[in-house]
Amino acid sequence: MSVLSKNYTLNNGVEIPKLGLGTWFIDDADAADAVRAAVATGYRHIDTAQAYGNERGVGEGVRTCGVPREQLFVVSKVAAEHKTNESAAKSIDETLEKMGLDYLVMMIIHSPQPLFTTKKGHFTTFQIDIARTYPI
Repeated sequence: MSVLSKNYTLNNGVEIPKLGLGTWFIDDADAADAVRAAVATGYRHIDTAQAYGNERGVGEGVRTCGVPREQLFVVSKVAAEHKTNESAAKSIDETLEKMGLDYLVMMIIHSPQPLFTTKKGHFTTFQIDIARTYPI
């Protein structure tokens, strides 16, 4: 069995492929071809981020790779500067629109940083609810 077909099972029962295609440093113009080639090789986990500037191309590759969408574990990342519920939610919607996808399996915070720190170097946290779930 190839490592490309092995998964980890998350605590919620969702399976995530052990190996994924990272798209950092892949230009948007080349991203669709890279994704299609990776999927043809057996990759089912595709990773991008708002900061990479290639979500449009990655989304095109996902949509045109010939593998049903529900068989692909597509991840993107919210840019760290989005510190409010409204800003993060808007950026997620923009990612989905750029990628031309109805859903992502996972959206994570890219290089999370606190909103601000105190004089002693501690940071203050606050609760926000930006999670939206989609069937996979």
